[in-house]
Amino acid sequence: MTNAWVKYAIGEIEADFQRSADTHLIRLNLPEFPGIYLYLKDESTHPTGSLKHRLARSLFLYGLCNGWINQNTPIIEASSGSTAVSEAYFARLLGLPFIAVMPSCTAKRKVEQIAFYGGRSHFVDHAAQIYAVSEELAKELNGHYMDQFTFAERATDWRGNNNIADSIFRQMEREPHPIPRHIVMSAGTGGTSATLGRYIRYQGHDTQLTVVDPENSVFYDCYHHGDRTIIGSCGSRIEGIGRPRAEPSFIPSVIDNMLRVPDAASIATIYWLENILGRKVGASTGTNVWGALQLAKQMREKGEQGAIVTLLCDSGERYLDTYYNSDWVSNNIGDLTPYRTQLTKL
Repeated sequence: MTNAWVKYAIGEIEADFQRSADTHLIRLNLPEFPGIYLYLKDESTHPTGSLKHRLARSLFLYGLCNGWINQNTPIIEASSGSTAVSEAYFARLLGLPFIAVMPSCTAKRKVEQIAFYGGRSHFVDHAAQIYAVSEELAKELNGHYMDQFTFAERATDWRGNNNIADSIFRQMEREPHPIPRHIVMSAGTGGTSATLGRYIRYQGHDTQLTVVDPENSVFYDCYHHGDRTIIGSCGSRIEGIGRPRAEPSFIPSVIDNMLRVPDAASIATIYWLENILGRKVGASTGTNVWGALQLAKQMREKGEQGAIVTLLCDSGERYLDTYYNSDWVSNNIGDLTPYRTQLTKL
C-alpha cells in the first residue's frame, strides 16, 4: 500500500510539472551599458510565485524516493516564507498536513498564502530558532522535517534535467552573447548557487558565478575567511536570503566571487526596477540586480561586452506592508537616498 501511494504521489508531482511552462527570461533595456546585456530569469511566474517552487518540488521528490514521506506524513519546514508557501502547495497536492516554522516578522502575505494552501504557521521570535523547533515538531508529530537548508543542494539534479541553470543557458542560445559573462545569485539555502556553479563547471562554460549577500548574513564572511563556524547575531532584513549561519547547502568552492550588498541598496533597486519593468519585485531581486549592475559597471570601465544573468525571485506584491511601505522602510532599513542617487547616475 505504501509503495502504491508513493508511486501515486510521484506521479502527481510529475504531472504538475508537465502542466507548468518554463519561466521567462527578460532582457532589460539599459542604454547606459552599450554592448552589455542584463537579463532577469523571472521565477515569480511559478504557480506559487517564487523561485522556491523548483526547490519544493525537488525536496518532495527527494523525500518520497528516500522513503521519508509516506501517506499521511506531516511535513514540517523551517523557512523565511517562500519555501513554505511552495511546500504547502505540494503538500495540499498530495493531501499531507503541513506546518511552516518561520520568524514572526515573515511577510503577512506569505502567511496568508500558506494558509490558502491548507498549511499552518508556527512562529518563533528569532530566525536562529527555526531549525530546532522544526526538529522538535517533526519528532512530536512523527512527521518529516524537510530541512531545505541541508538538502537543497542534494535534491536538485545539477547536471541538467531542466534545472534552473540548464534553462538559463537554453534560453540564452539565440542572444547576442549566448554564454553569459556573469550569473549573479543571492543565497538563502545556498542550493541554487550550488546548482548554478556545478552546472557551469560540468558544461565547461566560461561564466563567472557571483553570489551577492545582504547585511546580517554570514555567507560572505564564510566565503572569504573559509570558516563555516561563523554565527551571526541577528537575521537578514532581506526576506528569503542571507542566513545567521553557513547552511550545509552553501558550497563556497563552486562560487567565483561574492559581493556584500547594503540592505538600503537592495530596496532602492526594487524601486528603480519597478520603473523599468512596470511592476513590483521582492527585495532579494533588488540584491541580485544591484550586484549585477556593479558587474556591468566594471565591464563598461574595462571596455568589455557580454551578458549578465540574474534572477527575479518573487513578486513585490508579497511585500506591500514592508518594502513598499515608506514608514516601514524608514524605520527598518534607513535612508535610501545615496543608493537611489547612484542608480540615477548609472
